[in-house]
Amino acid sequence: MIQLPKLSGFLIRSAENWPVKVLSIVLALILFVFHRMSTLEDRFFSVPLDVELNQNLLPASSYTRMIRVTLRGEANSIYPILEDDIKAYIDLKKYTRPGSYRATVQIRKEGTALEVEPLQISCDPMEISLELDQRISKYVPLIPSLQGNPAPGYEMVSYTLSPTQVVVDGPLTLLGELSELNTDFIDLDGRNEDFSIDVGILNRDPLLTIRGNGTTSFRAYIRKPVPVRNIGNITISLTNLDPRFTAAIQPETGTVRVEGDQFLLDTFTPSPFFMSIDCSGINAEGDYTLPVVITGVSGLEIVRMEPESAVVSIRLQEMQSGNNRGRP
Repeated sequence: MIQLPKLSGFLIRSAENWPVKVLSIVLALILFVFHRMSTLEDRFFSVPLDVELNQNLLPASSYTRMIRVTLRGEANSIYPILEDDIKAYIDLKKYTRPGSYRATVQIRKEGTALEVEPLQISCDPMEISLELDQRISKYVPLIPSLQGNPAPGYEMVSYTLSPTQVVVDGPLTLLGELSELNTDFIDLDGRNEDFSIDVGILNRDPLLTIRGNGTTSFRAYIRKPVPVRNIGNITISLTNLDPRFTAAIQPETGTVRVEGDQFLLDTFTPSPFFMSIDCSGINAEGDYTLPVVITGVSGLEIVRMEPESAVVSIRLQEMQSGNNRGRP
């Protein structure tokens, strides 16, 4: 009771000129906030944009893939934040049909960014427009991209790829037009022996995704070229035909592909019975399919012949002087 007058006097004095005192407090707060804001700094960097979609849809048009992020806060707080802890994304999961959509870019804080205060985050652009289409998958064949030439006197005779095709995921409108994929360049310069190399698969459209590790194994077979010669219109002869019969052959001529020394190829001439059919086992009329035999090749290799067999039609001689194409 003794201190009550003193407390009452304090309250009375505090209430005097209260508008001025309130204004002073407000000004002090404004100055504090202004000072605090003036000490904040900005930090800029870019982060990839994540597109969250319904599993049946994929982006079918190009869009901004990097978002410029601005962090505003105290220097000793914003610079330790890892860029990977700021995630930019748009949420399109609610859309289930192909079409054009627009979404606001959102920011998700993780790790080192979670407990930072004050922290203001802004991004550019703030909205993204995107075309969505049905997701499909397709097997696409691979084509090697070759450059250069093997060493002089050598050539690449063949090659293999493993795998020869890959599965590609993408939007219907784009993937439907894709017929093949190329590899990175494979250099053949100076090669004089077989070689193998793992080579990357080129994906020139970021809207398409190649399953697997994105590589294929290429193997080339390098050889010295072997001179070859194609010889055609060679008469097919009959041997050991019984004189009682006449014969007709279908086809009457054949072709061969011969390889070996260039001089021997240039000077080689097929003998009269180079391509022949042995009729020694025939003792009755009829049509017979018999193998064609090649003889008289020295120092050369037959790599292909046509035909390998022919149809021989056997008939009895009508006259003693009848035609006989065979050799006794």
